[in-house]
Amino acid sequence: MTAYLIVEAKVSDPACYEKYKELAQEAIKRHQGRYLVCGGAIEVLEGEWTKPERLVVVEFDSIAQAKTFYNSPEYLAARTLRKDAASMNILVVEGVPQLSESI
Repeated sequence: MTAYLIVEAKVSDPACYEKYKELAQEAIKRHQGRYLVCGGAIEVLEGEWTKPERLVVVEFDSIAQAKTFYNSPEYLAARTLRKDAASMNILVVEGVPQLSESI
């Protein structure tokens, strides 16, 4: 079942963060992830949501695949580089099952 890696980032060193993004993008591609949201404009429409500085959503085929990406040597190198460039909250959530067209 499809899974989504959701990332809230607060960047403190933009130059270093750009280097992190290059490594992260390569790791995501290597693990068949697909960017759905990548730092676009954010607007709160309702509730007490604290607007994140940067939001990223990456689609994977499963939670297992997302976790394999997250724990991969390629992404570990990116995370190590990012250590002093940004703080992040990251979670993975399972998507909804695809409905059969016959229903």
